[in-house]
Amino acid sequence: MTNAVPNPDRRRTWVGLAVFAAVIALLAQRAVDVLLVQPRELSAARAVAFDVTAADVEAPPANLATLDGKRFDLSAYRGKVVFLNFWATWCPPCIEEMPSLVKLQQEMGNKVTILAVSEDADDAAYKQFVRDHNIDLLTVRDPKNSANTLYGTFKFPETYVIDKDGVIRRKFIGAADWSNPEIIDYLNKL
Repeated sequence: MTNAVPNPDRRRTWVGLAVFAAVIALLAQRAVDVLLVQPRELSAARAVAFDVTAADVEAPPANLATLDGKRFDLSAYRGKVVFLNFWATWCPPCIEEMPSLVKLQQEMGNKVTILAVSEDADDAAYKQFVRDHNIDLLTVRDPKNSANTLYGTFKFPETYVIDKDGVIRRKFIGAADWSNPEIIDYLNKL
């Protein structure tokens, strides 16, 4: 019988992996802590709002086609506040919040442009939904998910408030009642 002598290289590998796993776990916990501590919830909205206070974040360009086939270029709206909402017809929270988006556009008039970017792959479903629900907003369809990828959107609905200089000021994750007076007040101050 031989005494098994532990391989020092193998031990170092396991120790290294354990340290690496611990560091990853700490970083993941820190990310969760940041998400749980920094977001503010609006009292009547369920969406989590993030104020963008670090260096100004320039809104990426979104060059998409509107419902009637015209090209939409977000940079053409420089000088206006843009409310950029990513949604889909297969997303129940998106459908739930859509009437309040329409109401917000009616309330804000030309002070704010609401752009609803559909992530639907099915063009017919998208057009039918917009017609059936009387969506009186500027809408575009992004079947390749190119715009939401530019913005780092990971959950629908997500909404970005872009100021007159093209800088993202807030990001909302989740459905909200966009007719909330706090949101309207915030938009009026931009």
